[in-house]
Amino acid sequence: MAVSEPDSDRRGALDAALNNQYFVLQAARGATIAEGGTRASLYVLSLSSTLVAIGFVGPSSPAIGPFLAVVLPTLFVLGLFTMGRLVDTGLENNHCLRLMSDIRRYYAALTPEAPRFFADSVNQPLVAVMRRRGRIAGLSTIASMVAVVNAVVGSVGVALLTGRVEGGLDRGLALPIAVGCACGALLVTAFAVYQHRRYQRLFAATAA
Repeated sequence: MAVSEPDSDRRGALDAALNNQYFVLQAARGATIAEGGTRASLYVLSLSSTLVAIGFVGPSSPAIGPFLAVVLPTLFVLGLFTMGRLVDTGLENNHCLRLMSDIRRYYAALTPEAPRFFADSVNQPLVAVMRRRGRIAGLSTIASMVAVVNAVVGSVGVALLTGRVEGGLDRGLALPIAVGCACGALLVTAFAVYQHRRYQRLFAATAA
């Protein structure tokens, strides 16, 4: 069946637009990956710098208490901001992957021989993998890595605060350690629930 000239022009314009859109999505995906790596590196660098500074101050110094009281909450808040943005970049990356997969699927249907050149069009973005694996898949994200490390920072701060309220760590470590571990587990669980709900909303938007 012959294709009329107006239809052929529209088809050509659509193909050109989809080609440009594919590269725009590819660039946007690269930007989200770069931002995620940069933010995670910034947090880890801040954490390592804090540990070095604690070593210079010295645990026996009278300034160690005020120093930790300022540094640990600041580092913890930085971790919260980092985790939130890493979840955002992960969602943006998967949104780009889904749209790129749709474009490849369109290209694969153009001619009978096209599928052999777009075999990866059947591959699903990470969002589909996370849907199949459930909550466990969320543990492999960069945001989860930062969340675990930040939970350690928060639990250490809570443990030190508990020991301070109890009259000092020399009075016993059982209660501060128990409270710190409980706080760390609560923080990790809260982040896992938050990330899972964000991805569930993406699943619902993808299925719609």
